[in-house]
Amino acid sequence: MIAIKSPWEAALMRTAGKKLAEVIAVVKEATVEGTTSLELDRVCEEEIRRRGCLPAFLGYQVGPNVYPKTLCASRNEMVVHGIPDDRALVAGDIISLDFGLIYGGFHADSAFTVAIGEPSTEVQRLLDVTEASLYKAVSCAIPGNRVGDIGHTIQGMCEAEGFGVVREYVGHGIGRLLHEEPSVPNYGKAGTGVLLKAGMCIAIEPMITTGSWKTKTLRDGWTVVTKDRSLAAHFEHTVLITPSGPEILTSS
Repeated sequence: MIAIKSPWEAALMRTAGKKLAEVIAVVKEATVEGTTSLELDRVCEEEIRRRGCLPAFLGYQVGPNVYPKTLCASRNEMVVHGIPDDRALVAGDIISLDFGLIYGGFHADSAFTVAIGEPSTEVQRLLDVTEASLYKAVSCAIPGNRVGDIGHTIQGMCEAEGFGVVREYVGHGIGRLLHEEPSVPNYGKAGTGVLLKAGMCIAIEPMITTGSWKTKTLRDGWTVVTKDRSLAAHFEHTVLITPSGPEILTSS
């Protein structure tokens, strides 16, 4: 993890986060019944480039796999990294949209989950608990705490509600690179792991399911689904740790 060392670096990270928050608002408004995730991907890329930024996910490479789109669109049992397609969203779907941008050489990353139509009580509870666990975890991102305090908070809150906490995919440091050290798991033991310091920037992103926490990757090499095909929700913010506490950079 390369900490933010100067005011101008912090200013670039804040601007990147602000611009991403603006894009989030537009994409969220466009996420309605009848649209497709391919259409949302087009909107997302246009909005990112219109703000003088580059899509952070487009062309991102892991081993031999190169991600082909601007956003990840993970529907229903998909946890993360779903590739946008031309299927229309229908009432009863939930979809997690995860995307980032690059501004001035610095990255911002965020995700949210939307219910299409009127969600069931259980689906609404999944979304509410997952999002609430994100904000509770953000409050732990203070100098002197450890990465384990973040994961312990998310795990304790979500498992107490009967939900599964995905283990294989975690949050991360962020800055000049999209994924930096340290890893920020959504589970763990309080008081353990990397020490959090002022100037660090991390992406906290609980991925929570209505069933088992176990996942599998589909043949496309990207799309991750729950092994038991239970529903999954995903919320994420980029957070700067300051001497006075956490600052959410990707919040409007």
